[in-house]
Amino acid sequence: MSELTIEIGENVRVSALLNLPARSMACYVFAHGAGAGMEHPSMTSIAEELATLGIATLRYQFPYMQNRSKRPDPPAVCHATVRAAVAQAARLAPGIPLFAGGRSFGGRMTSQAQALSPLPHVKGLLFLAFPLHPAKKPATERAKHLVDVQIPMLFLQGTRDELASLDLLQPLVEKLGERATLKLAQDADHSFHVPAKSGRKDADVRRELLQHASEWMRKVIANEVI
Repeated sequence: MSELTIEIGENVRVSALLNLPARSMACYVFAHGAGAGMEHPSMTSIAEELATLGIATLRYQFPYMQNRSKRPDPPAVCHATVRAAVAQAARLAPGIPLFAGGRSFGGRMTSQAQALSPLPHVKGLLFLAFPLHPAKKPATERAKHLVDVQIPMLFLQGTRDELASLDLLQPLVEKLGERATLKLAQDADHSFHVPAKSGRKDADVRRELLQHASEWMRKVIANEVI
């Protein structure tokens, strides 16, 4: 694990963590959610699990999280941060296929950046619990920009996610066509937590989802996913 600093603009720098296993088959530029930074245990667990699958990760902070503020940065700042992180990953992992995305808010900021202008060298977007709408306020406005994303997308979602009603998410993914894939985790919530009565543990759910993500990345790299 390497600790890094990424320059976003004049006098704006954020911390980052690079996990680059030997012979990595891909590198995931991995943004955090709105309320917890790159060192949250769930982020660490995902990065470690991906490493066992031969996938490098570059985790990074958004400026507001770096400054320990609870108010997320304006979208333009988040988009600039995503671009700087992708550029850093390209420099640190030359020749390794890049994917980008993140947990909840971080995934949405990444897709917005991609929709505005394609992220260089990024082959696909991986969303870990895409936040389609606020809790108990089902809507699809947050996803309108996805029609402008022209690279493969994988949505990893729990069936009990209160920020992504399946009645809205499934038709949305279908409408996006072949470039969008949805993988559901039965009984999982927005944090991929499952109740004890499900007979599974959170780690089992995480492993299943990330194994699927690994297989999807391999297909994208092999041009089997358009």
